Amino acid sequence: MYDLIVIGAGSGGVRASRISAGHGAKVALIEPSLSHGPPNFSAVGGTCVNVGCVPKKLMVYGSHMSHDLHYAKSYGWHTPDHVAHDWGTLMANKDKEISRLNGVYINMLKNSGVDLIQGFGSFVDAHTVAIKADQAENPAGRTITGDKVLIATGSWPFVPDIPGKEYCVTSNEAFYLRECPKRIVIVGGGYIAVEFACIFKGYGADVTLMYRGEMFLRGFDDDIRRHLCTEMQELGVHVQLQTNPAKVEKKEDGTYEVTTEKGEVVAADLVMYATGRNPNVKALGLEAVGVELLPKNGAIKVDAYSRTTVDNIYAVGDVTDRINLTPVALHEGHCLADTLFGGKDRKPCHDLVAAAVFSQPPIGTVGLTTERAIQRHERVAVYKSTFRPMLHTMTGAATKALMKILVDVDTDKVLGVHMCGPDAAEIIQGIAIALKMGATKADFDATIGIHPSSAEEFVTMRSPAYYYVKGEKVEKLP
Repeated sequence: MYDLIVIGAGSGGVRASRISAGHGAKVALIEPSLSHGPPNFSAVGGTCVNVGCVPKKLMVYGSHMSHDLHYAKSYGWHTPDHVAHDWGTLMANKDKEISRLNGVYINMLKNSGVDLIQGFGSFVDAHTVAIKADQAENPAGRTITGDKVLIATGSWPFVPDIPGKEYCVTSNEAFYLRECPKRIVIVGGGYIAVEFACIFKGYGADVTLMYRGEMFLRGFDDDIRRHLCTEMQELGVHVQLQTNPAKVEKKEDGTYEVTTEKGEVVAADLVMYATGRNPNVKALGLEAVGVELLPKNGAIKVDAYSRTTVDNIYAVGDVTDRINLTPVALHEGHCLADTLFGGKDRKPCHDLVAAAVFSQPPIGTVGLTTERAIQRHERVAVYKSTFRPMLHTMTGAATKALMKILVDVDTDKVLGVHMCGPDAAEIIQGIAIALKMGATKADFDATIGIHPSSAEEFVTMRSPAYYYVKGEKVEKLP
């Protein structure tokens, strides 16, 4: 009998397994086939390592190099007018790196004493998990028992049920394309849709981004959203807001036509849906043990300690739909392991979690958006700066960076910091530490900037651009 059975070897599951084993617990970790790529995308490391953060960031780097080559001419580098890209090389090198990381994760688990079991896990009862073989050579019908069970099965892409949905790919398949499409329609308005729109544009594709809402990246600061939209359009991405596909048709030549609800038709070589991800709870047998799901989206309901409605069953990561970020899943898994087996009382903290969107230009953000700040605080000062990054003073590119600081006028406490511009993620990570420590605007003002850098702008903004008083925008405080 195990002390802990973990279903799902993604970020949260691996971290919880490894730390629990380090505390002396006997741990089993269940995950389907370790092979990655079509048709099975599941592997140790989960979404982040295999079809998420890591390969996406590698593809972002590669796509941005086309822009760098263009800008290089302004700095005296003689580059050919036409630069060819080898998609096969990109995919092969990406796959090689992912395979290396899979091996790193497996070795970490092995060295920690975790039993890694290949197969699909589902509940028989609250303490018993059945393991179904995912390959013919694996023993079928095996069951294991454990004192406690952790569900860490993540999320899975969702595609709306429209005519022609079978012709569409998701982010899963996008990481394993055999060639870069010449024309692609991307449907969605979250960070995955926005990032892939920029990625494919950088590799030379003609990109159309369709989103049904008024502006993409719902939940981010409105100024930042609008700024990025302008930048992406300047980049050449065709952004179609308040647009929703009605059907997708495959033509005789193998291409596709996307017909919108407005009756407009867009031709494409590939149609990608990035319309969200649902908690991956199917076939787990949760109904058999009484684990309650949230009615809104089917996520597993948990308390502050990641405990489900069944006393010995827990859940962390995207399957709980709290904050769906890899570092958050790691944090939740670590806290759970320390609480259950490390003699510590640790609840995961979801306050002031910094985030980034690796668009081009990227977004970095921490704390409250303007919209939330003015709902929670009576008087808010907004510091704002828009400028051309120094790199582009010689390239002539029209791109600009936007930075914002939101301050509670009555306490001087910094409520939120937002940026859209080069190195936004790297810059915001450091600022997140300051906000976690309760930094005030006076602390920012007392900090000497690094010159010349974009980051110094955050410590040189002295005068508010405007204020909000009881939700109303004013130029000066009354």
